[in-house]
Amino acid sequence: MVDSHRKPVADLTWENRFQALGTAYGRPQSPTELPGPFRIAVSDEAAALIDLDTDDPAFVSTFAGNRTPAGSQPFAHRYAGHQFGMWVPQLGDGRVVSLGQVRNRAGKLWDVQLKGAGKTPYSRHADGRAMLASTVREYLVSEAMAGLGIPTTRALCVIGSTMQVARDTWHPAAVLTRLAPTHVRFGSFEYLFYRSQFDDLAPLADHVIELEFPDLADQAAGPARYQAWVAGVIERTTDLMAAWQSVGFVHGVMNTDNMSVAGLTLDYGPFGFMDDYQPDAVFNHTDETRRYAFDRQPDVALWNLGCFVQAILPLLSDDPDIAIGLGQDLLKAYRPAFDAAYSRRMAAKLGLPDTPATADLRDRLLALMAGDHADFTRSFRGLCSAAAGDEAAWLAAFTRPDEAAAWLRDWRAAWPVSATTMAERLAEANPRYVLRNYLAEQAILAAQAGDHAEIERLQRLLTRPFDEQPAMADYAQRPPAWAADLALSCTA
Repeated sequence: MVDSHRKPVADLTWENRFQALGTAYGRPQSPTELPGPFRIAVSDEAAALIDLDTDDPAFVSTFAGNRTPAGSQPFAHRYAGHQFGMWVPQLGDGRVVSLGQVRNRAGKLWDVQLKGAGKTPYSRHADGRAMLASTVREYLVSEAMAGLGIPTTRALCVIGSTMQVARDTWHPAAVLTRLAPTHVRFGSFEYLFYRSQFDDLAPLADHVIELEFPDLADQAAGPARYQAWVAGVIERTTDLMAAWQSVGFVHGVMNTDNMSVAGLTLDYGPFGFMDDYQPDAVFNHTDETRRYAFDRQPDVALWNLGCFVQAILPLLSDDPDIAIGLGQDLLKAYRPAFDAAYSRRMAAKLGLPDTPATADLRDRLLALMAGDHADFTRSFRGLCSAAAGDEAAWLAAFTRPDEAAAWLRDWRAAWPVSATTMAERLAEANPRYVLRNYLAEQAILAAQAGDHAEIERLQRLLTRPFDEQPAMADYAQRPPAWAADLALSCTA
């Protein structure tokens, strides 16, 4: 049945609220025309967020950047950031153009951005384009994270091109369209603070509050409102970090310019879901100090929040000393909040109440997995089978079966429910499928050869990552040996 609420691009209403804030936050910038555009992949779920008809004849030309919709005011956002701990005073959307914001029938605004749409004032020496490989990876992981229930920007589509871009060699170009309630980052506020544009902080904060913190929107602007907003940003960030840790996700480039004030996973460059559980795993081969390793992500998030809070201190109080004290007090909430959120998620993955005894079982299991290089996703999902009576398959993954068997006995002794209910709980909390790097790589290689079927197959699979999907069981296997040599970087 055709969804009567779906609209062609020409019928979307563009509100351009971010653009209306003015040139303190960026510059008007039209996309650069993409040669020979063609459709590679489209997420119908993401399209539904803006009530968009993906069969519209204008779809490809619009999201290639070749046709600007009526009412749209294309714009490139400017920000700064701490990259690998080092201050960079000006960054910005070097290859991203925001077409504007569309309000769906439920009343929610979505910012529509074209990534790889050509040069902007913030491209520096880059060409503003994106490789097909990076767009496919971001497209797949955005929709995979949504399937896992983890806050993320969404990916509407990938539009390919006959154009080639030069990186280490020549690569096919593409444009990714991504959606989010807001793409404002920690670095958006840092840019203003370090340039002493203090009067421009409040309008940007108010914009974010109106979009993402509606419970504060009716409160009078002032220190109390901004303090509550910062507390909300901190809370969302703790929840996001706990979510990443619970599925073995490593972002790869947790710079402050890649941290969302809405608590979304933002800017997928080199990323990965761990295969073997290694607490210090990294997925960016340029991260030589392992700054953004898996086990460091929660602490890096706190460091980044510290940078964000410093940038908005003028909003907390007119007195600098009072503002600093308030900021420090707000940041003190992070660690206990993260610990609580992480503990809840990991207890759910074990099917147990969130208690100190469960935390002990969690830590023992993670130590066992780390010592045996056990597969992260398969180890947790395998508990479903163990709960149903097939302990042998789970134990076979460990080189220390006696320790593993002892852990299973203690875990079983803690069950608060029947085996049947336990297996159901575990299946709801532990995905069977994640976007392993080798799966993304296979889809990319096929796409570069002109075959887009694997992208569609993975997207369908990862939309329902907790379901068994027996016909797709091979996608839950450990990666092949060749995948161990996959290296990821920020090249895009």
